Amino acid sequence: MDAHDGHGSGLLDLNLLRTFLAVHRCGSLTAAAHQLGLSQSTVTTQLRALERRLGRELFARRARGVTPLPYADEFAAQLSAPLDQLAVFTGERPGPVAAPVQLAGPAEFLSTVLVGALAPLVADGVRLRVSTGLTDPLLEELRAGQHDLVIATQRPRGRVLHAEPLADEEFVLVAAPLFAERLAGRELPQALERLPLVSYAEDLPIVRRYWRHVFGVRLQARPALTVPDLRGILAAVLAGAGWTVLPSYLCRAELASGALRLLHQPDDPPINTAFLVTRPGQSANPHVALVHDRILAAVEDW
Repeated sequence: MDAHDGHGSGLLDLNLLRTFLAVHRCGSLTAAAHQLGLSQSTVTTQLRALERRLGRELFARRARGVTPLPYADEFAAQLSAPLDQLAVFTGERPGPVAAPVQLAGPAEFLSTVLVGALAPLVADGVRLRVSTGLTDPLLEELRAGQHDLVIATQRPRGRVLHAEPLADEEFVLVAAPLFAERLAGRELPQALERLPLVSYAEDLPIVRRYWRHVFGVRLQARPALTVPDLRGILAAVLAGAGWTVLPSYLCRAELASGALRLLHQPDDPPINTAFLVTRPGQSANPHVALVHDRILAAVEDW
């Protein structure tokens, strides 16, 4: 890293560089100010001072946060390792009690797959705060510095966030044994459209995707019951409310026990890739890396 500015007027102030890197990683002046313990006006002033010294704009200002311009990405890549290493040497790290790790994602995936896998870390002293929600709002909150790690059901747009594929969830068409027996010998998918459907929402997002991918036709059905939680859908179907489409991880035990029946087994089932999303660069909280690595290990054989 060359800490000289582009106009030959001497060394750049390290505080300006730290502020720039915080804004780049957070994607927000407000979140960077919170992280640095500065006022937002101070962060804005420092960022403008750096842009003047460099003779170029670093970020495009948006209604929600900022977006780095190409030069800013290159500049951040040069600065990240040296400034992170300097932070270690100068003791800019959490004390013996690290801040809680903020993890967010879909309620069903977190509760069914990850919370149990992360329990040993909590027993060893890692503090964890789990929140749930839909992917788009959670990614906005991650950009604003409200989360450390987000499980996303789609890859985030743009270059502000770092996303790595986490796991592929396969979707299965299922019902309780009573409905499976009623469907025996009848042609799918037409026969299903006359039976009660349990769905996540009125517009049938998961079921419609299954229909397009597997049957190649438009679904002609309305839900008999909507539950905005896949665990609630599973409970309703097990109790005999109707049929549905679920991610296989959520109902493996029920399928294995016979409490739930697989209604169709396509050669190419629909899948959705989940992503583990973070802000670029190394977190100052060492426990974030521990949780990150444990999440990856938890889904290796999933």
